[in-house]
Amino acid sequence: MAGHRWSVVTVSYHSAETLRRCWRAGPKPYEWIVVDNCSTDDSVAAAQELGARVIRLPENVGFARANNAALREVTGDYVLFANPDLEVRPDGLDVLRRHLDTHGGLVAPQLLASDGVPQPNGRGFPYATAKLGNRKVWPLSRLHAGYRMVAEPGEARYVAWVMGAAVAGRTADLVRLGGWNERFFLYYEDHELGLRAWRNDLPVVLLGDVRWTHHWARATNSLRWSRAHSLELRSARTFFGMFPEFLFGLPPAVRRHRQAARLIGSPVPRPSAAPDPTTVG
Repeated sequence: MAGHRWSVVTVSYHSAETLRRCWRAGPKPYEWIVVDNCSTDDSVAAAQELGARVIRLPENVGFARANNAALREVTGDYVLFANPDLEVRPDGLDVLRRHLDTHGGLVAPQLLASDGVPQPNGRGFPYATAKLGNRKVWPLSRLHAGYRMVAEPGEARYVAWVMGAAVAGRTADLVRLGGWNERFFLYYEDHELGLRAWRNDLPVVLLGDVRWTHHWARATNSLRWSRAHSLELRSARTFFGMFPEFLFGLPPAVRRHRQAARLIGSPVPRPSAAPDPTTVG
């Protein structure tokens, strides 16, 4: 694995079938680390067969802690956190790298559903009402129509946060940020990471020139209550406790997140006109 510019980190939990469907076997032009959260299927064997270096955890520690376990061991200058159900195309890594070399911060590819339709993996400020609107609760769905964002080819857009299924950055920046927040077991850790990046002068961008397929089936889409719903509710309490402005409106989000509020939804300037994010807001 030595000498690769990129490290790709995947957290697995009962993911053997998904790994075999979405990841190609054989040598890869990046270091691939799979962190297994104590799966009881053959996720470890599948990852090893496909060419990953596997970190086996003795218990299921959740998404954030598992990502951080790998972040401490990556060797690449750039790191991509990629879900098991994501199809990573290596040529896209060069495009992500060029963006990071110019703008820094965090960047995500535009994700596509299995049928090729863009998934809105870029998001605006995570107001509680926006999240209800995202679940098709009327009239909030109309009030927060701009919450869900996509980027077309040739387009890059500033967003508040990107879905944790695919998020990349320079390794040194992720380490400086402190990695993923381990207060979250699952859900909302990607919201918090994006907002923390903005507050540390690291812009978050959705890049339309990289388009990868994400075979996503959200566990909480069903109306039948499950452990996933309980985990999401627990993470929501943690998140809105940290960011009451997105639940109660106080303090005003535009005041607490000035830089993000100024840029979210706008296009990223081309390299010749790229702003220094440390001077914005």
